[in-house]
Amino acid sequence: MRVLLASSEVFPYSKTGGLADMVGALGKSLAENGHEVAILTPLYRGIREKFPAIAPANYQFDLPIGDTRVYGQAWRLDVQERLTVYFVEQQEYFDRTGLYQERAHDYPDNAARFAFLSKAVANFARYHPLKPEVVHIHDWQVGPVPLLIRHDAAVNGWHDRPATVLTIHNLAYQGTFARDAYALLNLPLDYFNPNGVEFYTRVNFLKTAIVYSDLLTTVSPRYAREITTEQFGCGLDGVLRQRQSSLVGILNGVDYTEWNTERNRLLPAQYSAEDLAGKAEAKKVLQERMGLPQRADVPMFGTVSRLADQKGVDIQLAALEEMLSADMQFALLGSGSPEYEQGFQRLAKRHPHKVAIKIGYDHALAHLIEAGSDFFIMPSKFEPCGLNQMYSLRYGTIPIVRVTGGLDDSVIDVTENPEKADGIKFYTYSAGALAKAIRKALALYAHPEWLERYRLNGMQADFSWTQTTGEYLKVYERAQLARDAAPHP
Repeated sequence: MRVLLASSEVFPYSKTGGLADMVGALGKSLAENGHEVAILTPLYRGIREKFPAIAPANYQFDLPIGDTRVYGQAWRLDVQERLTVYFVEQQEYFDRTGLYQERAHDYPDNAARFAFLSKAVANFARYHPLKPEVVHIHDWQVGPVPLLIRHDAAVNGWHDRPATVLTIHNLAYQGTFARDAYALLNLPLDYFNPNGVEFYTRVNFLKTAIVYSDLLTTVSPRYAREITTEQFGCGLDGVLRQRQSSLVGILNGVDYTEWNTERNRLLPAQYSAEDLAGKAEAKKVLQERMGLPQRADVPMFGTVSRLADQKGVDIQLAALEEMLSADMQFALLGSGSPEYEQGFQRLAKRHPHKVAIKIGYDHALAHLIEAGSDFFIMPSKFEPCGLNQMYSLRYGTIPIVRVTGGLDDSVIDVTENPEKADGIKFYTYSAGALAKAIRKALALYAHPEWLERYRLNGMQADFSWTQTTGEYLKVYERAQLARDAAPHP
């Protein structure tokens, strides 16, 4: 099958979260399974310098964006057999400090930037020699693509148009803009109505994709159920209920070539389920790097996260305030809300021998925190999938998670299966519930034989992309059938 993946970020070229990891890993896995894969993503500042093998693709874009024309070109990088990443160069739109924002403020022209990216995807799907059979888009930044493809097929005789699949990585981010942003798409007003693009008089890029894609997926089975409810639907639950028969939840996979403990140059020592000595060394190095006392006997808790409301940062700060009277250490790597950044920094100042904070993102440090921690805290208010809990399991680090989305799908609590337990779950979204879960972790740490059983269970869990890729191929086949049965827009 010929597949075009479209995403505003792709690891290792650009990343703000798990979206980048997922798209990069899915592309590799599809190619390894014999499919022809192209990934289309923006050429952000610094990518060409970090990856000098990128070369011109001899493909230009000349696209209307409202009443102006915007030009760009594609660059390419042949990653492996059957996998090529194409980068959309448009310096005015993408040669910037951030991907979506600076200093916690969205770029004011994001509607134009990602309208252009969406039009580039649709153009590429029609005119590039790849001729994809499926266009698989990810999140709101490429949300207009399915409508652009459908409209082009209906108006301009694109008889063999590709099927379209949308993956919703996080429904909370929808790409909602003022009414006049609709003109950027250069589409007739027929689509601007409550059953189409319109969302309470505004333009909603994610809703557009939900309405016009042939098939929809989310990144975990539980999240697929949750987003059809008012509690988790972020205002789109009604639209999603209408398309529930076309909505599939597929738990993300983990790229174990990147996230492993036995062949990982980012770790100070290698280790495995058969020999955990390297994990103790990682803990020692983590304590040293973060400026914490080097103690093998103290339980180390870690977090790598965006510091946003979704991630449960408020209850985590409050729970740590309560629990730091215990003998424990905590290391955090993350960035986000200035309020939360300052909250953790204040916590570290009050507990300099127990708490260490690094604001920002450091890929090597993320691996070290995963390996050197005994427990990994993920108290999310909601979590479409989450990857860090799966990384933690492979690293022999016991995740502490709230029961929501993919966290529930991927972690086993002792109350669910005493023999296969590999994590600690809590239900109520409160600091008290999280503090109780941390107390359970401290009790577990005090029993080395139980601790080792949890670690070994986690390290044996398999979230490889083999099964996940098979599920996406089934979705692609269903999407082609849905395309063939779909009426013209």
